[in-house]
Amino acid sequence: MEVGSLPVELWRVILAYLPLPDLGRCCQVCRAWRELILSLDNTRWRQLCLGCSECRHPNWPSQPHQEPASWRDALKQHALSTRTWTQNGPELQSSACLHFFRRRKDRRVWHVGSGCEFETLRGALAVVGPYDRVVLHPGVYEEQAELVLKVPVELVGLGRLGEVALLVCMDQQCPTARLCNLVFMPPWFSTVVYKTSWGHVQLDNCNFEGAQLQVRGPGSCQARFCSFSQGSSAHLLGVVLSLMDSCDFSGSDTASVTVEGPPVSERNWACKHLVALARTFPSCGVSGSNSPPSGPLPGSTGGNQPPGSNVKKELVSIEDWQRRNGVDTACQGTVIESWSDGDRSEGEEENQDGGGINNTKKTLKLDYKIPCDHHGLSHLLRPRPDGSMPLVSSPDPPSLAPEPLTFQQELDRDPEAQMLAASTLGCFLRRCLFREGKGGVHVSNYGQARLEGNVFRGLNYAVRCIQNSTIVMLRNEVCECRASGIFLRLSAQGLIAENNIHSNGEAGLDIRKGANPIILCNRIHSGLRSGVVVLGNGKGSIRSNQIYNNKEAGVYILFSGNPVVSGNHIFQGQAAGIAINENGRGMITENVIKENQWGGVDIRRGGDPILKNNYICYGYSDGVVVGERGRGLIEGNHVYCNKGCGVWVMSSSLPQLLGNFITHNCMYGLAVFCRKDPENMEGNWPGQEGIGGEAGSGERRGVEGERREGQENLNEEGELFAWESDLDSEDERHSARRAISVALVESNCMSYNGAVGLYVKSSEPLNVFANLVNGNRGTGIAVLQSSQLTRLVTNCILENGRGGITVEKDCRVELRGNGIYKNCGHGVSFCGNGQILENDVVGNRGYGIQVLGGADIKVMRNRVQPAQGCGVAVLGPVKGVVHDNVLFQGHPGNKKELLHMDAANENCVLRNNSVLRHNHSCTSAPPWVLENPPPRPLASSPSGLSSSQYPSRLGISMTTRISATVESGCHNGSMFCSIL
Repeated sequence: MEVGSLPVELWRVILAYLPLPDLGRCCQVCRAWRELILSLDNTRWRQLCLGCSECRHPNWPSQPHQEPASWRDALKQHALSTRTWTQNGPELQSSACLHFFRRRKDRRVWHVGSGCEFETLRGALAVVGPYDRVVLHPGVYEEQAELVLKVPVELVGLGRLGEVALLVCMDQQCPTARLCNLVFMPPWFSTVVYKTSWGHVQLDNCNFEGAQLQVRGPGSCQARFCSFSQGSSAHLLGVVLSLMDSCDFSGSDTASVTVEGPPVSERNWACKHLVALARTFPSCGVSGSNSPPSGPLPGSTGGNQPPGSNVKKELVSIEDWQRRNGVDTACQGTVIESWSDGDRSEGEEENQDGGGINNTKKTLKLDYKIPCDHHGLSHLLRPRPDGSMPLVSSPDPPSLAPEPLTFQQELDRDPEAQMLAASTLGCFLRRCLFREGKGGVHVSNYGQARLEGNVFRGLNYAVRCIQNSTIVMLRNEVCECRASGIFLRLSAQGLIAENNIHSNGEAGLDIRKGANPIILCNRIHSGLRSGVVVLGNGKGSIRSNQIYNNKEAGVYILFSGNPVVSGNHIFQGQAAGIAINENGRGMITENVIKENQWGGVDIRRGGDPILKNNYICYGYSDGVVVGERGRGLIEGNHVYCNKGCGVWVMSSSLPQLLGNFITHNCMYGLAVFCRKDPENMEGNWPGQEGIGGEAGSGERRGVEGERREGQENLNEEGELFAWESDLDSEDERHSARRAISVALVESNCMSYNGAVGLYVKSSEPLNVFANLVNGNRGTGIAVLQSSQLTRLVTNCILENGRGGITVEKDCRVELRGNGIYKNCGHGVSFCGNGQILENDVVGNRGYGIQVLGGADIKVMRNRVQPAQGCGVAVLGPVKGVVHDNVLFQGHPGNKKELLHMDAANENCVLRNNSVLRHNHSCTSAPPWVLENPPPRPLASSPSGLSSSQYPSRLGISMTTRISATVESGCHNGSMFCSIL
């Protein structure tokens, strides 16, 4: 009959009465009939699938209310799985076909129960033949001694699940067996209810209550729709491959599934069938809460991106960001301590009143200005080929930040991850639910496990992988664990990808003691402590993850942890984005770290990472904090739009800051301070793992207390928490990096910050080399305290809102080879001791160089042209010499002396200074230029480098670096320094 002879709705009513074999035959009639049969998916196929007594809802137990993609496919998968245990016969060749079908034809069915041919299970097993079926009628079957299965057999419970209960201990000594629709409870003499050491067992729709399933390699197991409750567990020893699909584990006293030992070399007959069965399953995650979000994540800008785009647009002006986050524009120029710019000198006050500055701009003829736009750092200020302005000269913050890579993109560039993603050895758990117990999966002693699409909820820990074991976790949900969600240690490794890890009591992932996993494209969020913790020589590659909304650090590295943290988005954390502490290390590159409550990156107490090419932005405190005894290479980062400082350096730390873009921050660009951290802050800060008490209470404990509590929380198996025996004194990475005795800061761009570009209050040496400091609302560089020599060498200080360089009383400072141009106050205001050598000070609105107070100073070989005011002014009882300087007159109407010294000063010597004034009578005189040498700072390279191209430059001599050893922390404090 043709399909079109009846309406489709009527066909569906008729076909709904057909049994499964007849539906299959109808599918083979023609394409039209096949499409008609397939259209019954939500009706007849659903009815057949749910009516099967050997299986449950396809999405049981984790999402029983979620419809499967296809009921027909789910039923087909069940049919294929059900036949796996019988597929150990010879290959289906012509000579073997008759034997195969004869075996099925000779199969018998035996009934056990009250009034049946056998009263006990032991009696039935004594007479069964190979592949016979034993049907157990409702009742409780208890055996006082161990049962041995010597021939392949199928045990099936009759009726609903729970009506047939077995109190037995079975030992399988045959190639295969199948158990279906049974409840297993332990007998009085053993908690192990089923064990096999070389055969294959298939478990369908069975319950284990307070019992243990034990499989030892080369034996194998396939469990489907089984429930392990009341302390039940599965123990797999040296298995080559076992498959557990859609099982429910609850109330365990230890780990629900234990995988121990390396897969044995010998394989049983079922392994190839299990591999094929695993590959036919659709690669699916659990729908719902752990699936990728349909909308934009918190903190993302949303919107459609072009295909293949890895860049996210953040077109936000600094004013918009201030309004959005409640920052008053007027407070941008606020400084934490009042300093000398508040007490302007006479010359600067004149330049700040009524018509002074603007009139100067309008009336100053072009010929009178000395051109200074071709200094050695001018390439950083030139427009790009497309006409856009570079970051350091743009009044708007950066508009681009990299998107994390997709899982497929990560696999394409990482062969090791690709190999792990395709592996199927060991225990294979898929679509299982682990809940309300001590542990989920424990893998140890070279064991291997693969977990896909599972849900772990309400456990002490979800997964623990130790002792050189390997684990692959794909698209699981790990939540509400009382300790860490995933715990790797003792050289464990594997792949953890596309999981949803959230709301755990400790860290989402805890990596320690040589563990080295690959962690890709996960969502790690809403934890009560840190997102990822790496400690105790732990390693790992943490890439392209979304880490957000954790109460403590997004990534926390300590005790010689040394991971690679790359391409992640770490945002909206309630503490630091990344914290490196207690001799932690790591390679931290190309991450987007934004909107965190504390520092974007916090380095202290021996922390020594490589922090390179990251975007650290929109934080509610400082961008980068280098605290007490912090170290590290900080290179090529974009640090912008943070409410505090861009970079905060304190407390005898030794960082190397190279080629960073520190822009548009509300306070200082780079702040260096010297006060020691208080004793009561020497212990924990709330972003540190292992703190007791409320997470946000600010309670601080010492390191010993931290270690004690860490032992209580994480030492669940009696192991000693003795990190000292595991820590390496040095890493091979340090041999490639030259040892330093002071901090190094070099070739950074500090622009458009709300206060001072570089703020120094240090009692130790400091060298500042080849930095561009421009457009800041305060002074370009302010040195308020410097008992040791501070060297400012070959910097460009340009167009800052106040003076170029301010040096306060009692500071020891050397200025050499700098270009100080077009600042709104004095070019140099100097009250301390030191030298001002070979600088170009041009176009500043106050004095060119002002030396005052009781300074002891040498001012030599400088070229100075003020916009108006004195070129060099020596005020007060200054000691020293001023010689071989060239002074150019600025505005022709300026009546002030270009070289001025108080008449009462007898201790300062003026010698060989050249004063050049405008000659009104000679109109053909050539304009003044800076030549031999050209404008300073002198060029170190012909073209600029972007942050991603910026070289390490570790070969530069110590004298040309910026070195700053700082005695300590906050003057009145980093924005949140009281809790650091």
